[in-house]
Amino acid sequence: MFKPLRAGATLPAQDLERAKAFYRDKLGLSPTLEGGFGLLYELAPGTGFGVFPSSGKASGTHTQMAIDVEDVERAVKDLRARGVQFEEYDTPTLKTVDGIADFGGTKGAWFRDSEGNLIALGVPVPVAARSRA
Repeated sequence: MFKPLRAGATLPAQDLERAKAFYRDKLGLSPTLEGGFGLLYELAPGTGFGVFPSSGKASGTHTQMAIDVEDVERAVKDLRARGVQFEEYDTPTLKTVDGIADFGGTKGAWFRDSEGNLIALGVPVPVAARSRA
């Protein structure tokens, strides 16, 4: 029986050293494990993501990873101070103001890493969405 425990993202990188520098310099993250497979980053205990060497390019047309933060506005301000550029959207379903979308009670923001991967910031999803299986 399929019983998922956790989920994580893996992001492609055409230049692994460039990606490592981005995550270090812009997000303040260091890999907890690295090797020929790529880079693994641990965030909160039991969560994290990987960056792997790839000759393909990230599409960047959809969110490839979401990072939970306590305060989206504060996170955007902090990351902007480190040189991260946030996306601006103005569509019928998504509008940002100064890089931040307000969904009526929750907020989100998006930026691209050095490899073109689209990453979202948002407040944690309620745990009430657990599977009943």
